[in-house]
Amino acid sequence: MKLNHLNLCVNDLSEAISFFQNLFDFQLSDQKGDFIAAMTDGHGFSLVLSKLKSDQNEAAPYPKDFHLGFYVETMTEVDQFYKKLATIGIATEHEPRMMRGGYTLYFTALGGILFEVTCYNL
Repeated sequence: MKLNHLNLCVNDLSEAISFFQNLFDFQLSDQKGDFIAAMTDGHGFSLVLSKLKSDQNEAAPYPKDFHLGFYVETMTEVDQFYKKLATIGIATEHEPRMMRGGYTLYFTALGGILFEVTCYNL
């Protein structure tokens, strides 16, 4: 069995599309209006972004430990990603550091979603 896709609910679909294109090199493969978009990472994984329904006054937060994790090959890539975030104004709680056997960076974006970028090839 292979994981086919993940549906991530977001507050702003356009912002989320740009975010995943610019930071993680996802490509937009299909979009239906301003309510759903399909993206691919080019390696067989599909990310579906769906806009929260307009009848929801307030977005329900994701659970505290929910996050999206991305692996990179080198510690240098983690450091470069950290600098890229700083350049575009996305704050991180801390600089990349050794955590649980990897060189890791966490940050929050898109209305409170936690992201992880880690290298285990040390």
